[in-house]
Amino acid sequence: MAESQGLLPAYLIVGEDELKRNTVLKRLRSRVAALGDIDFNSDYFEGPNVTGEDVVTSCNTVPFASDVRLVVVKSGEGLKKAAATAIADYLKEPCTTTVLAVVATKMAKNTALYKAMAKVGRQAVIDCSPMTKKELPDKVRGMALTHGFGMNLDAASRLVDLVGENTVRIDAELQKIALAHTGKQPVGVSEVEALVARTAEAKPWDFSDAFGARNVNQMLAVWNRLDSGSVFVLLGRCVTVLRELLTCKALAKRGQTSQQALAAALGNVPTWKVRNHQAWARQWTAEELRHALSAARDCERAMKSGSNPEDAFLKWVLETARRRPAR
Repeated sequence: MAESQGLLPAYLIVGEDELKRNTVLKRLRSRVAALGDIDFNSDYFEGPNVTGEDVVTSCNTVPFASDVRLVVVKSGEGLKKAAATAIADYLKEPCTTTVLAVVATKMAKNTALYKAMAKVGRQAVIDCSPMTKKELPDKVRGMALTHGFGMNLDAASRLVDLVGENTVRIDAELQKIALAHTGKQPVGVSEVEALVARTAEAKPWDFSDAFGARNVNQMLAVWNRLDSGSVFVLLGRCVTVLRELLTCKALAKRGQTSQQALAAALGNVPTWKVRNHQAWARQWTAEELRHALSAARDCERAMKSGSNPEDAFLKWVLETARRRPAR
Protein backbone atom coordinates (compact mmCIF):
# COMPACT_ATOMS: atom_id res chain seq x y z
CA MET A 1 0.00 0.00 0.00
CA ALA A 2 1.49 3.32 -1.13
CA GLU A 3 -0.31 5.40 1.47
CA SER A 4 0.97 3.24 4.33
CA GLN A 5 4.49 4.21 3.20
CA GLY A 6 3.67 7.92 3.26
CA LEU A 7 3.23 8.04 -0.50
CA LEU A 8 0.24 9.39 -2.38
CA PRO A 9 -1.18 7.35 -5.27
CA ALA A 10 -0.35 10.13 -7.73
CA TYR A 11 1.79 13.25 -8.12
CA LEU A 12 1.86 16.03 -10.68
CA ILE A 13 5.41 17.41 -10.94
CA VAL A 14 4.89 20.61 -12.91
CA GLY A 15 7.02 23.66 -13.69
CA GLU A 16 9.71 24.93 -16.06
CA ASP A 17 12.64 24.34 -13.69
CA GLU A 18 14.06 21.17 -15.25
CA LEU A 19 16.58 20.50 -12.49
CA LYS A 20 13.90 20.79 -9.82
CA ARG A 21 11.62 18.41 -11.74
CA ASN A 22 14.45 15.90 -12.14
CA THR A 23 15.36 16.17 -8.46
CA VAL A 24 11.77 15.60 -7.31
CA LEU A 25 11.38 12.59 -9.61
CA LYS A 26 14.72 11.13 -8.47
CA ARG A 27 13.66 11.39 -4.83
CA LEU A 28 10.31 9.79 -5.57
CA ARG A 29 12.00 6.92 -7.38
CA SER A 30 14.38 6.44 -4.43
CA ARG A 31 11.45 6.20 -2.00
CA VAL A 32 9.74 3.58 -4.16
CA ALA A 33 13.02 1.71 -4.72
CA ALA A 34 13.42 1.37 -0.95
CA LEU A 35 10.28 -0.81 -0.93
CA GLY A 36 11.39 -3.40 -3.47
CA ASP A 37 13.01 -4.05 -6.83
CA ILE A 38 12.35 -0.85 -8.79
CA ASP A 39 13.50 -2.38 -12.10
CA PHE A 40 10.64 -4.89 -12.06
CA ASN A 41 8.15 -2.38 -10.74
CA SER A 42 8.40 0.76 -12.86
CA ASP A 43 7.19 1.93 -16.25
CA TYR A 44 8.06 5.12 -18.11
CA PHE A 45 6.01 6.75 -20.84
CA GLU A 46 6.32 9.86 -22.99
CA GLY A 47 3.16 11.95 -22.96
CA PRO A 48 2.79 12.64 -26.71
CA ASN A 49 3.21 8.95 -27.60
CA VAL A 50 1.15 7.20 -24.92
CA THR A 51 -2.52 6.28 -24.77
CA GLY A 52 -4.66 6.53 -21.69
CA GLU A 53 -5.19 2.77 -21.82
CA ASP A 54 -1.41 2.15 -21.66
CA VAL A 55 -1.03 4.29 -18.53
CA VAL A 56 -4.11 2.95 -16.74
CA THR A 57 -3.17 -0.67 -17.50
CA SER A 58 0.32 -0.10 -16.11
CA CYS A 59 -1.10 1.57 -13.00
CA ASN A 60 -3.43 -1.36 -12.35
CA THR A 61 -0.64 -3.95 -12.67
CA VAL A 62 0.14 -5.78 -9.41
CA PRO A 63 3.69 -5.13 -8.14
CA PHE A 64 6.17 -8.01 -8.09
CA ALA A 65 8.26 -8.58 -4.92
CA SER A 66 7.46 -5.07 -3.76
CA ASP A 67 4.68 -3.21 -2.03
CA VAL A 68 4.51 -0.44 -4.64
CA ARG A 69 4.94 0.19 -8.38
CA LEU A 70 6.06 3.47 -9.96
CA VAL A 71 4.53 4.69 -13.22
CA VAL A 72 5.99 7.86 -14.75
CA VAL A 73 4.52 9.89 -17.59
CA LYS A 74 7.04 12.46 -18.85
CA SER A 75 6.17 15.43 -21.07
CA GLY A 76 2.71 15.40 -19.54
CA GLU A 77 1.88 18.68 -21.29
CA GLY A 78 1.91 16.68 -24.54
CA LEU A 79 -0.76 14.19 -23.50
CA LYS A 80 -3.59 13.91 -26.01
CA LYS A 81 -6.98 14.93 -24.67
CA ALA A 82 -8.29 11.34 -24.61
CA ALA A 83 -5.23 10.13 -22.69
CA ALA A 84 -5.43 12.96 -20.16
CA THR A 85 -9.14 12.27 -19.66
CA ALA A 86 -8.51 8.56 -19.11
CA ILE A 87 -5.86 9.30 -16.48
CA ALA A 88 -8.15 11.81 -14.78
CA ASP A 89 -10.89 9.16 -14.65
CA TYR A 90 -8.44 6.62 -13.22
CA LEU A 91 -7.57 9.02 -10.40
CA LYS A 92 -11.15 8.87 -9.12
CA GLU A 93 -10.28 5.42 -7.73
CA PRO A 94 -6.50 4.96 -8.12
CA CYS A 95 -4.75 1.68 -7.47
CA THR A 96 -3.45 1.59 -3.88
CA THR A 97 -0.22 -0.22 -4.83
CA THR A 98 0.89 2.22 -7.53
CA VAL A 99 2.42 5.67 -7.46
CA LEU A 100 1.70 7.56 -10.68
CA ALA A 101 3.93 10.57 -11.45
CA VAL A 102 3.00 12.90 -14.30
CA VAL A 103 5.86 15.29 -15.13
CA ALA A 104 5.11 18.43 -17.14
CA THR A 105 6.65 21.80 -17.87
CA LYS A 106 3.21 23.42 -17.90
CA MET A 107 -0.36 22.42 -17.19
CA ALA A 108 -3.35 24.72 -16.86
CA LYS A 109 -5.10 24.53 -13.53
CA ASN A 110 -8.51 24.38 -15.19
CA THR A 111 -7.79 21.11 -17.02
CA ALA A 112 -9.48 17.89 -15.91
CA LEU A 113 -6.13 16.19 -15.23
CA TYR A 114 -4.78 19.03 -13.05
CA LYS A 115 -8.03 19.12 -11.05
CA ALA A 116 -7.97 15.34 -10.61
CA MET A 117 -4.36 15.46 -9.41
CA ALA A 118 -5.12 18.25 -6.94
CA LYS A 119 -7.92 16.16 -5.42
CA VAL A 120 -5.52 13.29 -4.67
CA GLY A 121 -4.02 15.21 -1.75
CA ARG A 122 -2.62 18.53 -0.56
CA GLN A 123 0.91 17.60 -1.64
CA ALA A 124 0.01 15.86 -4.87
CA VAL A 125 0.84 18.86 -7.05
CA ILE A 126 4.54 19.71 -6.73
CA ASP A 127 5.36 23.17 -8.04
CA CYS A 128 8.62 23.34 -9.97
CA SER A 129 8.29 26.89 -11.24
CA PRO A 130 11.62 28.56 -12.05
CA MET A 131 13.05 31.25 -9.83
CA THR A 132 13.12 34.81 -11.06
CA LYS A 133 16.36 36.02 -12.61
CA LYS A 134 16.88 38.18 -9.52
CA GLU A 135 16.55 35.18 -7.20
CA LEU A 136 18.56 32.75 -9.33
CA PRO A 137 22.13 33.83 -8.38
CA ASP A 138 21.44 33.06 -4.70
CA LYS A 139 20.09 29.67 -5.78
CA VAL A 140 23.25 29.08 -7.84
CA ARG A 141 25.42 29.80 -4.80
CA GLY A 142 23.50 27.15 -2.87
CA MET A 143 23.93 24.70 -5.75
CA ALA A 144 27.67 25.38 -5.74
CA LEU A 145 27.89 24.38 -2.08
CA THR A 146 26.42 20.96 -2.93
CA HIS A 147 29.37 20.52 -5.30
CA GLY A 148 31.84 21.34 -2.54
CA PHE A 149 32.84 24.95 -3.20
CA GLY A 150 31.72 28.47 -2.42
CA MET A 151 30.90 31.13 -4.99
CA ASN A 152 30.47 34.85 -4.57
CA LEU A 153 27.31 36.58 -5.78
CA ASP A 154 28.97 38.34 -8.72
CA ALA A 155 30.35 35.02 -9.97
CA ALA A 156 26.93 33.36 -9.68
CA SER A 157 25.36 36.24 -11.61
CA ARG A 158 28.01 35.94 -14.30
CA LEU A 159 27.42 32.19 -14.62
CA VAL A 160 23.71 32.83 -15.21
CA ASP A 161 24.63 35.48 -17.78
CA LEU A 162 26.87 33.06 -19.68
CA VAL A 163 24.80 29.88 -19.49
CA GLY A 164 21.24 31.14 -19.25
CA GLU A 165 18.55 30.28 -16.74
CA ASN A 166 18.26 26.53 -17.40
CA THR A 167 19.18 24.99 -14.06
CA VAL A 168 20.31 21.68 -15.58
CA ARG A 169 22.89 23.51 -17.69
CA ILE A 170 23.92 25.61 -14.70
CA ASP A 171 24.39 22.47 -12.59
CA ALA A 172 26.50 20.87 -15.33
CA GLU A 173 28.77 23.93 -15.41
CA LEU A 174 29.06 23.88 -11.62
CA GLN A 175 30.24 20.28 -11.81
CA LYS A 176 32.96 21.36 -14.27
CA ILE A 177 33.99 24.26 -12.03
CA ALA A 178 34.17 21.88 -9.04
CA LEU A 179 36.66 19.67 -10.89
CA ALA A 180 38.90 22.61 -11.80
CA HIS A 181 38.67 24.71 -8.65
CA THR A 182 41.41 24.45 -6.05
CA GLY A 183 41.87 26.08 -2.69
CA LYS A 184 39.35 27.27 -0.15
CA GLN A 185 38.61 30.71 -1.61
CA PRO A 186 35.15 31.19 -3.17
CA VAL A 187 34.97 31.07 -6.95
CA GLY A 188 35.02 34.57 -8.44
CA VAL A 189 34.00 36.14 -11.74
CA SER A 190 37.40 35.65 -13.40
CA GLU A 191 37.37 31.91 -12.69
CA VAL A 192 33.85 31.55 -14.06
CA GLU A 193 34.83 33.39 -17.25
CA ALA A 194 37.93 31.22 -17.64
CA LEU A 195 36.04 27.94 -17.28
CA VAL A 196 32.59 28.59 -18.73
CA ALA A 197 31.84 29.22 -22.39
CA ARG A 198 28.85 31.33 -23.39
CA THR A 199 25.99 29.09 -24.50
CA ALA A 200 23.07 31.41 -23.84
CA GLU A 201 21.49 33.32 -26.69
CA ALA A 202 23.20 36.66 -27.24
CA LYS A 203 21.61 39.39 -25.17
CA PRO A 204 21.27 43.13 -25.83
CA TRP A 205 23.99 43.86 -23.26
CA ASP A 206 26.44 41.69 -25.22
CA PHE A 207 25.96 44.12 -28.08
CA SER A 208 26.20 47.22 -25.90
CA ASP A 209 29.37 45.86 -24.25
CA ALA A 210 31.01 45.50 -27.66
CA PHE A 211 29.80 49.01 -28.50
CA GLY A 212 31.34 50.39 -25.31
CA ALA A 213 34.66 48.80 -26.30
CA ARG A 214 34.30 50.20 -29.84
CA ASN A 215 34.79 46.66 -31.14
CA VAL A 216 32.90 46.78 -34.43
CA ASN A 217 33.68 43.19 -35.41
CA GLN A 218 32.33 41.91 -32.09
CA MET A 219 29.24 44.08 -32.45
CA LEU A 220 28.46 42.56 -35.84
CA ALA A 221 29.11 39.03 -34.53
CA VAL A 222 26.65 39.59 -31.67
CA TRP A 223 24.15 41.21 -34.04
CA ASN A 224 24.02 37.96 -36.03
CA ARG A 225 23.32 35.97 -32.82
CA LEU A 226 20.45 38.13 -31.61
CA ASP A 227 17.41 35.97 -32.23
CA SER A 228 14.94 38.31 -30.59
CA GLY A 229 14.65 41.80 -29.23
CA SER A 230 14.02 45.27 -30.55
CA VAL A 231 16.49 47.74 -32.02
CA PHE A 232 14.89 50.29 -29.70
CA VAL A 233 16.11 48.17 -26.78
CA LEU A 234 19.60 48.07 -28.30
CA LEU A 235 19.57 51.83 -28.78
CA GLY A 236 18.60 52.28 -25.13
CA ARG A 237 21.39 49.97 -23.99
CA CYS A 238 24.00 51.80 -26.06
CA VAL A 239 22.84 55.20 -24.80
CA THR A 240 23.12 53.87 -21.23
CA VAL A 241 26.72 52.81 -21.89
CA LEU A 242 27.56 56.26 -23.29
CA ARG A 243 26.18 57.93 -20.16
CA GLU A 244 28.05 55.49 -17.92
CA LEU A 245 31.30 56.24 -19.71
CA LEU A 246 30.75 59.98 -19.30
CA THR A 247 30.26 59.35 -15.58
CA CYS A 248 33.43 57.26 -15.56
CA LYS A 249 35.40 60.11 -17.12
CA ALA A 250 33.93 62.65 -14.69
CA LEU A 251 34.95 60.49 -11.73
CA ALA A 252 38.44 60.00 -13.19
CA LYS A 253 38.90 63.79 -13.25
CA ARG A 254 38.30 63.76 -9.49
CA GLY A 255 40.81 60.95 -9.03
CA GLN A 256 38.12 58.31 -8.41
CA THR A 257 39.05 55.44 -10.69
CA SER A 258 37.94 52.38 -8.69
CA GLN A 259 35.18 50.03 -9.80
CA GLN A 260 33.52 50.55 -6.43
CA ALA A 261 33.31 54.33 -6.93
CA LEU A 262 31.77 53.95 -10.38
CA ALA A 263 29.34 51.23 -9.23
CA ALA A 264 28.19 53.49 -6.40
CA ALA A 265 27.78 56.48 -8.71
CA LEU A 266 25.62 54.42 -11.05
CA GLY A 267 23.24 53.36 -8.28
CA ASN A 268 25.16 50.60 -6.52
CA VAL A 269 25.21 48.22 -9.48
CA PRO A 270 27.31 45.04 -9.06
CA THR A 271 30.99 45.88 -9.49
CA TRP A 272 31.49 43.15 -12.11
CA LYS A 273 29.12 45.03 -14.42
CA VAL A 274 31.54 47.97 -14.57
CA ARG A 275 34.83 46.11 -14.47
CA ASN A 276 35.62 47.08 -18.10
CA HIS A 277 34.35 50.65 -18.03
CA GLN A 278 37.71 52.26 -17.27
CA ALA A 279 39.26 50.53 -20.28
CA TRP A 280 36.28 51.43 -22.47
CA ALA A 281 36.35 55.07 -21.36
CA ARG A 282 39.94 55.35 -22.61
CA GLN A 283 38.68 54.50 -26.10
CA TRP A 284 36.51 57.63 -26.19
CA THR A 285 36.98 61.34 -25.72
CA ALA A 286 34.39 63.22 -23.70
CA GLU A 287 33.54 65.16 -26.88
CA GLU A 288 32.89 61.92 -28.78
CA LEU A 289 30.60 60.65 -26.03
CA ARG A 290 28.58 63.87 -25.98
CA HIS A 291 28.33 63.91 -29.78
CA ALA A 292 27.22 60.27 -29.77
CA LEU A 293 24.40 61.06 -27.33
CA SER A 294 23.23 63.93 -29.51
CA ALA A 295 23.33 61.72 -32.59
CA ALA A 296 21.39 59.02 -30.73
CA ARG A 297 18.51 61.45 -30.32
CA ASP A 298 18.47 62.04 -34.09
CA CYS A 299 18.68 58.30 -34.67
CA GLU A 300 15.64 57.63 -32.49
CA ARG A 301 13.66 60.27 -34.38
CA ALA A 302 14.58 58.64 -37.68
CA MET A 303 13.62 55.19 -36.35
CA LYS A 304 10.18 56.50 -35.37
CA SER A 305 9.49 58.64 -38.43
CA GLY A 306 9.20 56.17 -41.28
CA SER A 307 12.79 55.06 -41.81
CA ASN A 308 13.57 51.38 -41.45
CA PRO A 309 14.44 51.16 -37.71
CA GLU A 310 17.18 48.56 -38.16
CA ASP A 311 18.87 50.52 -40.97
CA ALA A 312 18.73 53.76 -38.99
CA PHE A 313 20.10 52.12 -35.88
CA LEU A 314 22.93 50.30 -37.64
CA LYS A 315 23.94 53.49 -39.44
CA TRP A 316 24.17 55.38 -36.14
CA VAL A 317 25.85 52.67 -34.10
CA LEU A 318 28.51 51.85 -36.69
CA GLU A 319 29.33 55.48 -37.42
CA THR A 320 29.55 56.13 -33.69
CA ALA A 321 31.70 53.11 -32.76
CA ARG A 322 34.21 53.48 -35.57
CA ARG A 323 37.17 55.59 -34.57
CA ARG A 324 37.62 58.80 -36.50
CA PRO A 325 41.10 59.48 -37.93
CA ALA A 326 43.14 61.88 -35.83
CA ARG A 327 43.27 65.39 -37.27
